[in-house]
Amino acid sequence: MNIKYIHTFCLSLLFGVVSITGALAQQQESKPIKIVPKKDKDSLVNVAFQTIEKKDVLGGVSTVNVAELMNKSYGTYSLDNLQSFVGGFTGNIWGQSPLILVNGVPRRASDVRMTEVESISVLKAASAVALYGSQAARGVILITTKRGNGGDDMKIDVRANSGIFVPKGYPNYLPGADYMTLYNEALTNDGITTGKYTQGRIDSTRTGINPFLYPDIDFYSSDFVRKVAYRSDITTEISGGNNFARYYTNVGLSYNNSLVKYGEQKNNNDFNFSVRGNVDMNIAKWLTASADAVAIANKNYVGRGNFWGSASTVDFYLNKYSPLIPIDKLDPNNASLQTVVKNSNHIIDGKYLLGGVSTNPTNAFSDMLAAGYIRTKNSTFLYNLNLKADLGSILEGLVFKTGASMDYTSVYSEGYSLGYATYQPKWSAGNDMIVGLTKFNEDKNSTTEFVGRSTYTQTTSAMAQFAYNRTFANDHNVSANLLGWWYKSQFSSDIDNDGGSVYQPTLNTNLGFQAAYNFRSKYYLDFTAGLVHSVKLAPGHRNSLSPAVTVGWRISNESFFKNNVSFVDDLKLSGSYSSIVQDMDLTGGTRAGYYLYQGFYSNTGTLSGWLNWRDGSAGGPTSLSGQASNYDLTFVKRNEFRVSLDGSILKNLISFDMNYFSQVTDGLLSRGVTIYPSYFQGSGDFRPWINFNKDKRTGFDFSVNLNNKLGEVSYSLGVAGMYYDSKALRRDETIDTTAPYLARQGRALDANYAYIAEGLFQNQAEIDAHARQTFGTVKPGDIKYKDINNDGIIDYRDAQDLGKAGWSASPFNYGVNLTLKYKKFTLFALGSGSAGAIGFKNSSYYWLRSNTRYSDLAWGRWTEATASTATMPRLTTNSSNNFQNSTYWMYKTSRFDLNRVQLSYDFGKELFKNSFVAGLNVYVQGDNLLVISGERKLMETNINAAPQTRFFNLGAKASF
Repeated sequence: MNIKYIHTFCLSLLFGVVSITGALAQQQESKPIKIVPKKDKDSLVNVAFQTIEKKDVLGGVSTVNVAELMNKSYGTYSLDNLQSFVGGFTGNIWGQSPLILVNGVPRRASDVRMTEVESISVLKAASAVALYGSQAARGVILITTKRGNGGDDMKIDVRANSGIFVPKGYPNYLPGADYMTLYNEALTNDGITTGKYTQGRIDSTRTGINPFLYPDIDFYSSDFVRKVAYRSDITTEISGGNNFARYYTNVGLSYNNSLVKYGEQKNNNDFNFSVRGNVDMNIAKWLTASADAVAIANKNYVGRGNFWGSASTVDFYLNKYSPLIPIDKLDPNNASLQTVVKNSNHIIDGKYLLGGVSTNPTNAFSDMLAAGYIRTKNSTFLYNLNLKADLGSILEGLVFKTGASMDYTSVYSEGYSLGYATYQPKWSAGNDMIVGLTKFNEDKNSTTEFVGRSTYTQTTSAMAQFAYNRTFANDHNVSANLLGWWYKSQFSSDIDNDGGSVYQPTLNTNLGFQAAYNFRSKYYLDFTAGLVHSVKLAPGHRNSLSPAVTVGWRISNESFFKNNVSFVDDLKLSGSYSSIVQDMDLTGGTRAGYYLYQGFYSNTGTLSGWLNWRDGSAGGPTSLSGQASNYDLTFVKRNEFRVSLDGSILKNLISFDMNYFSQVTDGLLSRGVTIYPSYFQGSGDFRPWINFNKDKRTGFDFSVNLNNKLGEVSYSLGVAGMYYDSKALRRDETIDTTAPYLARQGRALDANYAYIAEGLFQNQAEIDAHARQTFGTVKPGDIKYKDINNDGIIDYRDAQDLGKAGWSASPFNYGVNLTLKYKKFTLFALGSGSAGAIGFKNSSYYWLRSNTRYSDLAWGRWTEATASTATMPRLTTNSSNNFQNSTYWMYKTSRFDLNRVQLSYDFGKELFKNSFVAGLNVYVQGDNLLVISGERKLMETNINAAPQTRFFNLGAKASF
């Protein structure tokens, strides 16, 4: 199957149906338009290429009514806190990264604001995504945006929000004098006598006698950061229509600044503007059409300088300079110094020159004050057009659908950059006057901005579908779909930006077929298959089938069950087996995953060889093999077995949805390290790429919801979660026979390997009696590691699998949501958590190396005096022994986050019955409020980055 046949199929269906339906138009014109009442939105679920009733969903699919959720929980990001409602979703789906579809088109979730969303469907099971082809093999998140409703009255909703970001906290670094004292101790520990800070300098820094000669800069002081940052937004929604056309428009604006208030970065800000519009039309009695258009403009302004990254460095201590030099301290009788001031382009606040040293002629502060800014513009335009033709006059229940989309995104940055001079002062003997300046670099002049970055992404898609849906004899429900779907995404960039253009696009091409039957919504049978095409494989191997079979049984409709288990309102059991193929994991090599099946030779880079002539003369260059050919390379498969149970009990007091899944990803690529002999490598590489590695993921996800009323208080509680496990079933790896436990095969995919710490060495005798550690000089106060293989040496062979990292999903993940409603008040809260994974305290805040600032944890370092109470190893400047992942630094990542609490008040329609206002709702909200964990401080503290924040918001929504 060639890609051109897919295009031909889609176009043939499109033009064919126009011809057929055109012939039918005449006979249908005399018939009145039949307006079919819309079903309750909560009873319908958007799935692959169709919408079905919720009661007929056969497991592996979850849905959230976002439009309703927004009445009590305001958010901006389209997937905001989704994990609190959907079991199995952790940002990934069942441990893998999903495809995002917006109205059926591959798009970024960030291009949709939450106010624009009607509903979100999370398609988890392989059987639910088979129709989408290769790129959907890891799951799909289907975002459906709002559309206009019938009715002649126009509806206008205006929502405004204004809030503040409050930092949770900053790292606690030692003051300069304390740092210098402990740094001297580290040098002493290492037996180094040079490079120490003098006691006079330490004392002068502590007293602050001259902050320009003895700087002690607190990055997190009010001199540099604000107490809060601000964000505001406003959204207007307009909808309406009649029996001929329905329309919806959403216009949004948002603005926020940042916490930094120093230099040019005090002007940091983001401004976003977006417009979404759509219209649905009844063109004829048998033909409807819809059109969507979106325009998004994002502008970001940021001053130059890495403020947050520099906050953990010690440049101003080690290099002994201040970023500012006071002009009033310059020798007034030194004409050359006064000339420097007169000729400088950068006199800060009329009082300072910029400071530097030869090893650091620039720094974050001088960059913020003099280097310029970057202005980034991100423009996105999204278009799609869809047609739907009712072919019921040919075959009752037959519908034809087709659609196409075209999206453009450009990122363009304008930079203003200036070179500038810095100076190192020479102070007088009394340290009260600057008598000399050493200059670094030159002041530059420019009034011209330049293009710093330019990228462009284009995505196009096309779809054509025949859908059949009919009920026979009121009992037999039959549906079928035959479709073709194609999309292509192409990234372009200048070679100096983002690595240049990508020659090969992201491409998805497939046909799909689905046939389903159910008897009285009691017995279900579904067969789904996708015919997938990939140009990554050799001709003759580019097409493959992705079949899925699903069965379902509504047990609660059986008489034996209804008559004996009366408290169960609804209970449905379903199961599926799927084997879907994908080419996303056909990656590697030097050609972005393409032509991996084809061998090649080269004489550049590592493949530039040299052969000596037989007679011993110099010889000459030669080409070497980069890889061998393997024309049998094939798709990666996801083989999945799933069982689902959903229903409700106690008169719908409790509803639930549960899924067990076991999926094997087979055929992951390898170079055949254990398959081919070692002489295939050396002068070139004669190994081909092969399908070899195999992974397994298993889990159980659930969502349970309780809805009840107690007096005048209505309440609902939802709990969602997932137990998750993974294993590398097969790995192409060389196993060290002296340490077979290091093999990844049989381990979790996110296995965390590290050393087992046995405390700290207390004296040299302990070191001498212990196995030799190979990570640098070892002295008393250093971490002692366990000799796992008893070979007398501590090296990589002594690492152990200590637990799961939870990179894609922790062993247990959960979310909760709570709604309390009393009269016109609504209190809503949601949270999420995880348990069972481990991490390591290996940031610069914990690993106190010589080139980083010391945190306050340094006070717990080992010394002979604190040997029995030390909480940290000894300080050192030249040994890596203590800076290895081990149980000494290990911690449990278990946590619960209270992500949101919102209190809303609805004034009700009766208050505005004699005005143009139809309703008013006001609310106060707090986000990211609380972390409950044994390592709360670690989890709430960012290192080398802007701080985590809590967000407090006041908002209102008015309807007209």
